[in-house]
Amino acid sequence: MNPARRCSSLLHRELAAVCRSSPGTHPEKPAPLKKSSLPRTRPFHTSVAHPPPTRSSSSPLLLGPLRVCQMGSSSSSRLFSTLAQTLSSAALTDPHVDADDYEYEQADPDALLRECEEVLRNRPPRMHRDFVTTRAGSLQNTPIRVMQWNILAQALGEGKDSFVRCPMEALNWSERKYLILEEILTYRPDVLCLQEVDHYFDTFQPVLASLGYQSSFCPKPCSPCLHVHNNNGPDGCALFFNRRRFQLLHTTHRLSVMMLKTNQVAVVATLRCRLTGQVFCVAVTHLKARSGWEAFRSAQGAHLLQQLCDLTTQSHTEMDDENRTRVGESEEGIPWWYVGIFNAEPSEEVYRRFMTSPLGLDSAYKCLSEDGNTEPPYTSWKIRPSGESRSTLDYIWYSERAFQVDAVLRIPNEEQIGLDRPSYHYPSDHLSLVCDLSFSQQPHRLM
Repeated sequence: MNPARRCSSLLHRELAAVCRSSPGTHPEKPAPLKKSSLPRTRPFHTSVAHPPPTRSSSSPLLLGPLRVCQMGSSSSSRLFSTLAQTLSSAALTDPHVDADDYEYEQADPDALLRECEEVLRNRPPRMHRDFVTTRAGSLQNTPIRVMQWNILAQALGEGKDSFVRCPMEALNWSERKYLILEEILTYRPDVLCLQEVDHYFDTFQPVLASLGYQSSFCPKPCSPCLHVHNNNGPDGCALFFNRRRFQLLHTTHRLSVMMLKTNQVAVVATLRCRLTGQVFCVAVTHLKARSGWEAFRSAQGAHLLQQLCDLTTQSHTEMDDENRTRVGESEEGIPWWYVGIFNAEPSEEVYRRFMTSPLGLDSAYKCLSEDGNTEPPYTSWKIRPSGESRSTLDYIWYSERAFQVDAVLRIPNEEQIGLDRPSYHYPSDHLSLVCDLSFSQQPHRLM
């Protein structure tokens, strides 16, 4: 059997399993996998091969769909080669298959970045963003780079978000995915937190696995993507980390509101640095959007903060003395990063809850302000039929007692962003946030 078809079988089955319990979707129950059969999942759009993009004489750029399992020329490395890995028939029949258990051919990030640039050569140049150094780094304490980004679910961008100033061609997934991957490859985070991910199984998980990332994905139980024709399944939150640098100790998926039905999710992971033994927790979430839901967002934030406090205390008491020493904490527990889109301006109550949390959190992007206490003027910018919206909605929170901010990626100005948001040169209505964090305490290095 062709390896690409074999991998496609796995991806479709995984997607069907994720959404089988989602309201509003009724995928057919797949028959037992055979070497020549694919499970049928009605809500999902099956990717097909198309010719590469070409110049149009009537427009500056004609964006044609690209092949799913190949990028760039045949002589270069293939970014989507992981989708065509040969998987054993025994693994395919395992109902508990985990995509991270497979051995992916390791890719060269520099080669993949060049491929992205080659595919996007007809698009306008991407904006250049500098890092602002906030403190001198330590040679003994290598910083950890974290990236937060709401990448804009493909089904929402094309079917529900109504970006009136954004050409539909700019939202074509066959090229927009390269813009997203180019951004990730440019900054190469150690920990990557994404929201509105509806192409996890067929794009981000296999590609980033080939770059050495381990990951966890939690779909929304009632994702609005499922109401869009030819959708790719539900969107959700995804957490990726460099598996060579970190060991996963524990992960959990949580709904971020107390005893109420909610469509918002969180991925929480406890990681240990393989070199130093230092332990920390990361949580990535996406809180309720839209005006009028401020009280609900506050309840979500309060409940999740309580869950994280409980998890911190529980994790600390379960650790042995040696691990507590490596963490560098006492009864205060394991330090945290809390990363995500809050859909809330700093004036909202949910923001104040995080500022005054017993977890001792602070916002990394305040370091860009002159007074050190002000958030950026915006992290999201979009134009819809109802008007223009420019808001600060995305944050990277960190345990102030345990971490220091070494550098922060600058927020681009209006001229850099351009008139259309999203656009041909930037793939989302949210900006990526990137910062370098290092432990305040000198690490205990493992021998």
